Amino acid sequence: MKKQATILVVDDEERNLRLMEAMLMPMGHRILMARNGRDALENMHTNEIDLVLLDLMMPMMDGFEVTQILKEDEATKIVPVVIVTALHELQHRVRALEAGADDFLTKPVEKTELRARVASLLKVKAYNDYMRNHQKELETEVALRTEALRSAFEKIKSASLETIYRLTRAAEYKDEDTGAHIQRMSNYAATIAREMNLKDKTAEFILYAAPMHDIGKIGIPDRILLKPGKLDPAEWDIMKTHTTIGGRILEGSDRGFIRLAEIIALTHHEKWDGSGYPKGLKGKQIPLAGRIVAIADVFDALTSKRPYKEAFSLDVSFGIIREGRGSHFDPDVVDAFFRAIDQLLVIKDTFRDNL
Repeated sequence: MKKQATILVVDDEERNLRLMEAMLMPMGHRILMARNGRDALENMHTNEIDLVLLDLMMPMMDGFEVTQILKEDEATKIVPVVIVTALHELQHRVRALEAGADDFLTKPVEKTELRARVASLLKVKAYNDYMRNHQKELETEVALRTEALRSAFEKIKSASLETIYRLTRAAEYKDEDTGAHIQRMSNYAATIAREMNLKDKTAEFILYAAPMHDIGKIGIPDRILLKPGKLDPAEWDIMKTHTTIGGRILEGSDRGFIRLAEIIALTHHEKWDGSGYPKGLKGKQIPLAGRIVAIADVFDALTSKRPYKEAFSLDVSFGIIREGRGSHFDPDVVDAFFRAIDQLLVIKDTFRDNL
């Protein structure tokens, strides 16, 4: 209990106020007085009150209404309210209890009983204050720890994504793709996914999974992967197996984004009209993530400079993508691509090649 409590005495008769003050002052508490219900409520909001001694029959606002208002207010509901009244009828006590009163004293008040009730209820108030403060401290601590965990989790996710970028860059290094290509196309894919109103979690999974789309190239012989000229039919058949090799490398994981990466590796070269590989899937037989990564990968290939080609202009690249709508690409994905074009160009400018 606080060393000095603050007690609000509410009564419309000056004599009663002074009598209560005289009986309570020796207990060492601070005594405030109000002469009607409205003054009582004003005192409650301008002072930190620990206990209310409240008369029932007062002008402007009676004790029943004051009690109900106090008990409905989150800021004051734990403050004990003692009804001090000359009314003896049971109906008045029931009504006061229904309003939320904590105790009763009958006028004329006996000093010993008053002090005993006050001391007891102040202990209750002190305990409630302690529990409320303890709860707030716990909530603050939980919030701080939750934020710390969130921050740590974000760092882990960032480190994981960087690891994926670096390892997939190593896998594609001989193919002369760059780390910037991997970052661009994975961010393109995640942006298009969000534009298609996919859930944030799904878009994030695509961001993590898309960099592994060509992981299977690690299994393609150098004589084919690095051949400067056009591949012959037999070589092209071998090159196309990077999709199934990637699927085998990634299969069997219990991690959602790795399972998604397996799907992307297997399907990002499938085409909407069924002319793609490795399975010749058509339309919505192709998983949506594969359809999204397909356009992201092609857009980056078109607009990026390589040792064997110059970058196409944006106008030419956009024209090629439009021509592929309904043949190479899912029409809905193409539409989302162009709706998100401003964001995609920011990504393109952010992750530049260092050739």
